[in-house]
Amino acid sequence: MLLSIAAPADIQEMLRLINRAYRGEPSRAGWTTEADYLAGDIRSDADDLAEHMNRPAAVFLKVVDETGAIAGCVFLEKHATRLYLGMLSVWPEMQNRGIGKLLLDGAEAQARAFGCSSIYMQVISLRTELLEWYERHGYSPTGERKPFVSPLKFGVPQVPLEFVILEKMLPGA
Repeated sequence: MLLSIAAPADIQEMLRLINRAYRGEPSRAGWTTEADYLAGDIRSDADDLAEHMNRPAAVFLKVVDETGAIAGCVFLEKHATRLYLGMLSVWPEMQNRGIGKLLLDGAEAQARAFGCSSIYMQVISLRTELLEWYERHGYSPTGERKPFVSPLKFGVPQVPLEFVILEKMLPGA
């Protein structure tokens, strides 16, 4: 497995991965599905990924497997002295193989390269298994909550949703 920065040529492959990891029936093959909370098959689209990729101080990291296929990816964006982490995605069939941990390690390296002292994220509060996974990797709830806001084209909430904000302080930063 090789970790590197994604390029615009990777958008279509990353899009298939992100949508498969989060939305629709196929996402149920893994444990990161949001299919019980959001109806629809789309978590993102090509325009959304391109817009994210083109932001200043932002990058997508990707993990490529031995066949050259993208096995996982994550979006990172510097906000002052903090790094935002979002869209961490691993193919459902490849989850529980350390790819997510490799992406988290890459995010920490990128945070240090950007001069950030912490990494933060927002996770749907009902995703207890995901919150617990991040907590096992050093992230802690900040106590802050935000309303779930997303264009309906990226999934229609089936229940009331809100985000929990998690943060990890980086040692030595």
